[in-house]
Amino acid sequence: MVAFDYNREAELFPARTRKSRGKSFGYQRFERAADAIQFAMEVLPAQSLAGAYLEVDEQRFDAEGIRLLYESPEYPLIRSPTTAASVSSAGGPEQDPADTA
Repeated sequence: MVAFDYNREAELFPARTRKSRGKSFGYQRFERAADAIQFAMEVLPAQSLAGAYLEVDEQRFDAEGIRLLYESPEYPLIRSPTTAASVSSAGGPEQDPADTA
């Protein structure tokens, strides 16, 4: 696998949402891909991230690709503690089988 350069210029294309309450997000250009990834993971609403893509050096990364870049040990920025917790618990709370009886 080729190493990803987080310092390259990047373009972020958030998904357009019909039921937008509050601020609407559109296309943005970032000087560093790391900043675009951080914005996507920590600022974009979940519905905008779901259909978003990031373009760096003519390579496109969908929401899952953006998440993997964010979670990578090579990611150079400090992750938001609340975002890191929500990403790691995305599978939902585990339930004890004894509690279902």
